Amino acid sequence: MKRPVVDYRELRLSNIREQRFSHLFLLLGWLVYFAFYFLTENLIPAENCTPIYSPLDDLVPFCEWFLIPYVGWYALIVVSLGYFLLYDVNSFKKLQTYIMITQAVAMTAYILVPSRQDLRPLEFPRDNFLTDCVGFLYHFDTNTGVCPSLHVAYSLGIASVWLKQKDVSRWWRAFVFVAVVFICLSTAFLKQHSVVDIFAALPVGLLAEVILYGKDYWKPRFKKRSAA
Repeated sequence: MKRPVVDYRELRLSNIREQRFSHLFLLLGWLVYFAFYFLTENLIPAENCTPIYSPLDDLVPFCEWFLIPYVGWYALIVVSLGYFLLYDVNSFKKLQTYIMITQAVAMTAYILVPSRQDLRPLEFPRDNFLTDCVGFLYHFDTNTGVCPSLHVAYSLGIASVWLKQKDVSRWWRAFVFVAVVFICLSTAFLKQHSVVDIFAALPVGLLAEVILYGKDYWKPRFKKRSAA
């Protein structure tokens, strides 16, 4: 069984600034995000937001079963950050920084170009437990601040970091990849996002990827040139 690389039982307010615990300050990024989320959700009225729509949205039917991967996204974030916090601090830093970059870009977009989607069904095609849960989701999660989709952007970061791990099984990496694909699809099938929001999240994820791993991609090429 793997042992944690940092003994958090020794964490105190008096030593939190020590090098071994300094990475925990990255979690403060969530406080900043939630503050901006509250502001954008409550201070930007829906009528001031640009509707996001693509004809492709009409080809995607509502399916309440996609609530499972949609909600599973939250668990995947917690599990991923928690695992790396315990066993791979460098990957924790990468993932949390990836998330913070995408948060910053998305929040800037939500403020400068407020967006909304009007795709939610007026009536659910079926009446069951899952549709009841989707109705609750609609109630507390407004249809504003949607482009780009943070569900998709975070998922790209999670997949990126996990797929680079060499000390985890290929089955887990395969699970994460499939989970991320379904999470991204769920945003459209639950009518939480337009297909446009999904594609808009791709360059946001690419930006974070280049910032965090750009040097790693170019190192092999430079080594080959220098060897030649």
